[in-house]
This record gives sequence, C-alpha cells and structure tokens, in this order.
Amino acid sequence: MSVQVARAPSPQPQILLRETIGSIAVLTLNRPAARNSLSEAMIASLHAELNEIRDDKAVRGVVIAANGPAFSAGHDMKELTARRTDPDRGRAFFAEMMNACSAMMQAIVHLPKPVVAAVQGIATAAGCQFVASCDLAIASEAASFATPGVDIGLFCSTPMVALSRNVPRKQAMEMLLTGEPIPAVRAREIGLVNRVVPAGTEREAAIALAQKVALKSAYTIKLGKEAFYRQAEMSLADAYRYAAEVMTENMMARDAEEGIGAFIEKRTPTWRDE
Repeated sequence: MSVQVARAPSPQPQILLRETIGSIAVLTLNRPAARNSLSEAMIASLHAELNEIRDDKAVRGVVIAANGPAFSAGHDMKELTARRTDPDRGRAFFAEMMNACSAMMQAIVHLPKPVVAAVQGIATAAGCQFVASCDLAIASEAASFATPGVDIGLFCSTPMVALSRNVPRKQAMEMLLTGEPIPAVRAREIGLVNRVVPAGTEREAAIALAQKVALKSAYTIKLGKEAFYRQAEMSLADAYRYAAEVMTENMMARDAEEGIGAFIEKRTPTWRDE
C-alpha cells in the first residue's frame, strides 16, 4: 500500500526584485513569461518600492531593469479583458488601472533621485512609457520601442504623455499613428534613450551611469531634477523667473558653498547633502 504525501505548493516567484549595489537600488521586473506586463500587482509593487526609496537616504539612484526577452509589453491585456464581465463592462477597473499606472509613472518623475532604465528587449505601449518616464535610459542593441495600441484599436494615449515629452512631435506621432517599432539606434537619435550598448551590458552600463550621478550632492540633484521638470511646463519668462529663484536657493545651500570653494581651491568637495 503506497501512501501519497501531499506536497506544499511551490512558492510563486516575486514579480519585482530589489537589489542594492552600493548606493544604487536596482528594481527588476520579473514576469518574463508575461513579457513583464504591468499588471495591477506589478504597478502597486513598483509604486510601493519608489515610495520607500524616496525616504531612504542610503539610496542615491535607481536602475529599473527586467528579466527575460522583453523589458515590458505594457499593460496586462489578459487581466484587463477579464474584467469585461463586470456589470459596467470593466469601466471602473480600467479607470483605476490607468490612473494607478499614471501615478506610478509620475512617482518616477517626482522621485528626488535619478532613475535610469536598462532596456534589454522590447518596450511597447506602457513599457515604452515606462522608459520615457525615467530620467535616463540605456538600451541594448537588441532593444526596440513601440506604441502599437493603434494596431488593436486602443490608441496609446497615456504612453503618449511621456513619449511626447521626450521626443519631437512628428516622431512621437509617427510612432503613435503607425504602431511600428523603432530600433535602439533610432530611439537614441530621437532622444528616447541616452546610449546604446552591446547586448547584455545594458544593466551594468545603467548602474555605472547611476553611480556617476550618485557621486554628486544629493541635495543638488534633488533640487535640479525637480526644477528641470517644473520649468519644462512653463512659458519662457516664467521658466527663467522660476529658475532664478532655484539658483538663488541653491547658492545659499551648504553644498554649493563647499563645492564652489573646492573648485576655487582645486580640491575634491565633501558633500553633506544639504
């Protein structure tokens, strides 16, 4: 007589991994089988990590990477489609997801630390939006970018917000209207990514770039990043007025006094991040 022993269910892998390399937090999307689509759980996990990183003084920069052949294929269409059976045909859930994703993207912009995307594969729709929302981006030669919602009858309206703030209008409209992917080299030419590197080196290159920024005064980076995004939405006169106020505030900071003094005295500055 054989006795069958019930086996405990295998633990589900984490959908978002976090690793600390020096002062850099590396967040890795870990849904390779689902092409790292931005499910409800993935969006919530990313937003939670960004909120935690915001107040962690030990973290001076963030790299967002992904496991598998795709960086991110955008929203989880299977998850969204499953809600078509709701009494409202999914309207409330769709609105909740679009707003949650938009809030997470804005959390990247509002994070007072540099965020660098390391793109190893395709980044489509909200995945392309994800890259465009980061401050900097390193792409593998094997990476490609697209906003192909138009191909399935769903215009990439929310990805459009980030995309149109990164690349010239005509280039953004071509991507949005045709849905055709562009290779990494073309993405660099139009300003969607900063650098293109050999396949397999994008993660290390992104970490190195984040570490380079992390050597600067954290206070100065925080002040400058916030000012960069705020002035971009202003008229020319208002932008200069605001930037002059920021420069004045910056000049009064201890790190600016130290940095300028070190420059004059030809020595390495010692930052206090204040």
